[in-house]
Amino acid sequence: MGAIRVAVTGAAGQIGYSLLPRIASGEMFGKDQQVDLRLLEIPVEQVQKALLGVVMELDDCAFPLLTKITPTDDPRVAFGDADWVLLVGSKPRGPGMERADLLKDNGRIFIGQGDVIDEVAADGASVAVVGNPCNTNAMIAASRFTRLSPTRVTAMTRLDQNRASTQLAQKAGVQVTEVENVIIYGNHSPTMFADFLHATIGGRPATDVISDHNWLREDFLPKVGKRGAEIIEARGLSSAASAANALVDHVKALFTPSDKVHSIAVQSDGSYGFAEGIWASVPVKTVAPGSYEIVKGVVHDEFAQSKINASNDELVGERETVAELL
Repeated sequence: MGAIRVAVTGAAGQIGYSLLPRIASGEMFGKDQQVDLRLLEIPVEQVQKALLGVVMELDDCAFPLLTKITPTDDPRVAFGDADWVLLVGSKPRGPGMERADLLKDNGRIFIGQGDVIDEVAADGASVAVVGNPCNTNAMIAASRFTRLSPTRVTAMTRLDQNRASTQLAQKAGVQVTEVENVIIYGNHSPTMFADFLHATIGGRPATDVISDHNWLREDFLPKVGKRGAEIIEARGLSSAASAANALVDHVKALFTPSDKVHSIAVQSDGSYGFAEGIWASVPVKTVAPGSYEIVKGVVHDEFAQSKINASNDELVGERETVAELL
């Protein structure tokens, strides 16, 4: 079995710094799977210097599974024949910047990356988008594909799923391993809906274990949706280790066929009331490495559907904002 070629953008950033050793150690693709890392960063001297420092540290870890490291500022080098492309880097939102401006600025970045990925990546390459706003960035990148299938592009809502699972576990006073079937619907934003109604704790419905249903509706959902902002307020920096951990979970789940249901933002086929063609988080099962099917038939009550509809409206609005780029 040859090495999996993995391209990572924003590789010298905080998420990349937490992520790369975990890929190289085998946590993402398995303890017997060699990896070939291609690390992409912007062509700025200081950033490229930092990237070389990251490479030095990876070298010094002497990972048995790491066969090659290629630091570069050329997307064609990074994405060439790549089996997995992890689009971590994006332009952050600056002071006073409107969300519409952020969407358009990042949209132009993801147009360029989508073009190159479609041109040079391996047949059947899988693309996971982390850089925010990740749902719409994924849609933009996939819109450039003529050779690869847009279904190979996913956006990460696993961080929301992990956050929700922990919040439920802490409220119930149990280990997080007791919490299952937490699915995120919609956008990776405060409008996302963490479905507590179908979640279980110790095999029982979460709504039976946690009798404070007002907490679930009024406290739990905002806590999950605004957790990123809470971390920035406390740490002075955005989520990095937890985002890297979620990406490991995201790719591992997509790489490993299973009946287990997990949350991934994918191209909508109209399920659960999401507009066709946007990238929305829904329950999926992995049917082959990098391939999934949307789990259908989960029934939501009026409260849940109203939350899902609100997230859909936000995603449709984002698509309208970047319509000139599609």
